[in-house]
Amino acid sequence: MDQLYARIFADAEFLALQQRRQRFTWLLSALVFSAFLVFILLVAFAPRWLAVPIAPGSVISRGVPLGSATILFGFVLTGAFVYRANGEFDRDMARIVARCSDEV
Repeated sequence: MDQLYARIFADAEFLALQQRRQRFTWLLSALVFSAFLVFILLVAFAPRWLAVPIAPGSVISRGVPLGSATILFGFVLTGAFVYRANGEFDRDMARIVARCSDEV
């Protein structure tokens, strides 16, 4: 079994997959971080703007849909990662493991 792991970890296709997955993960992380950072900065530096009602006579301020959208954005990006991880990444990994298992 250790020999199989060694073959997989040394495989060029596995290393490329690992880099693709890591780039995708960092991209999604940066997007979520940026969205939350923008919202926090709005709360810190423009609270009056966030407190304005979304419509005349409404009790819902701009901050409520913006905060909800920020959270929803995080869920959507998590879903995008899970979709790609369970599809493309798992398929590629299964192919690499099968190929490396045949060589052992």
